[in-house]
Amino acid sequence: MVNSKIVSFGSTRRKEVIPKEDVSLLQLLDTKTETVVLFGKSWDLHVKDVLNTTLEENLNMIFDSIKYLREQGREVIFDAEHYFDGFKSDPDYSLGTLKSAERAGAYAIVLCDTNGGTLTHEVELITKKTVAKIDSKVGVHCHNDTGLAVANTLAAVKAGVTHIQGTVNGFGERCGNADLCQVIPSLKFKMGLEVLGTGKTAEENLKELTSLSRYVYELTNIPTKAHQPYVGSGAFSHKAGMHVNAILKHSGAYEHIDPEVVGNKRNFLISELAGKSGIVRVASDLGFDIAERSDVVEKVLEQVKKLESEGYHLENADATLSLIILKELGQNIEPFKIRRWKVSIIKEKTLKVNAEVTVEVNGKDYREFGVGIGPVHSLDIAIRKALIRRFSDLDKVRLVNYKVTVVDSIGGTASPVRVFIEFREDCHKWATTSVSGNITEASKRALVEGYTYWLLLLSSHK
Repeated sequence: MVNSKIVSFGSTRRKEVIPKEDVSLLQLLDTKTETVVLFGKSWDLHVKDVLNTTLEENLNMIFDSIKYLREQGREVIFDAEHYFDGFKSDPDYSLGTLKSAERAGAYAIVLCDTNGGTLTHEVELITKKTVAKIDSKVGVHCHNDTGLAVANTLAAVKAGVTHIQGTVNGFGERCGNADLCQVIPSLKFKMGLEVLGTGKTAEENLKELTSLSRYVYELTNIPTKAHQPYVGSGAFSHKAGMHVNAILKHSGAYEHIDPEVVGNKRNFLISELAGKSGIVRVASDLGFDIAERSDVVEKVLEQVKKLESEGYHLENADATLSLIILKELGQNIEPFKIRRWKVSIIKEKTLKVNAEVTVEVNGKDYREFGVGIGPVHSLDIAIRKALIRRFSDLDKVRLVNYKVTVVDSIGGTASPVRVFIEFREDCHKWATTSVSGNITEASKRALVEGYTYWLLLLSSHK
């Protein structure tokens, strides 16, 4: 790793224990890292009520621990736990903990908002007062319990800190830490500070920010946040007709930065709020040139508004929208038809779910059966078996996501539901949606549209 290094992390020595006999300090040395991050108490409440020791002993614990690690050749970063709470309680004592760390040779002293409850104006004021009293490099570590971790971090930088702690995507205890995917571009584009290198190197590194964010989500098996600033899939998405029209004229009209500088991209979404320009642009992104077909644009827009009023969400259902456009262009969007389908569920000793489907392709009927763990699964098996008899490559298509959302709960279990299905085949990925009062019917429609889309627009390119 060229621009990073692994550090070890631990606490100051225990009370009334000399450093060379403290187990945690010895374990930190055993890691062989060049740098050690050491946390200690800076709030008198914690010293008295949590550590159950004296204020003087806590100062000694900080000094002795850092001095010992320095004597062993380690660089030490001192994290002053609960510093902002401590400063508000007893500023002289909190500053005294930093002075102890400084005298012992700490490379950097970090002001921690450990509870995440300090407001931005307080962070800026306290940090400014602290920086004026400390000669060492000063950093900040903010938690997000008030939703202000990023704002507080930037305020601390404004007040003079030069060392920042945070996490990718803001992952951390309770409400998380300051999100580096927000802090880094804000430092660069809003405060004019050089981060992640200089010149072209910085530009190239910043373009990796979105992919880094999504990689970490994937590693942790945590769903991405569409509305995460800078790197979320919805961070530069537009659907209101007025907004889309303005963006097409000047990107700065509704975007605070160019999405490409952080490796993200602009998206135009379809909804009942879409105007004609939005329809044209989204259609273009899907591969359809309808700019000169005002009749088609109007019909598509009318259909979108109708479906949205019924509970559809077409924003991410690219396949469903593509089929709407194809239909309004006068193209045949039925490479096959479901003539008949039936699902039966029988519970005796075990649960048995059977499906029967008749599919027509070019005037010929294909009847197949499916047995699955549920009605949708069984029906999908039967449909796929029938279609594969005619379209063998369909076997490569996989369902990768299936979601059901209640549109309006007023009807209880009879309420209409919205089904969303994502499909994948090799490098291709597409999605469909459907709404019905019957979950199996809604699922069937979404499945049919997914396979139809593949047959019409993807398989033909192979």
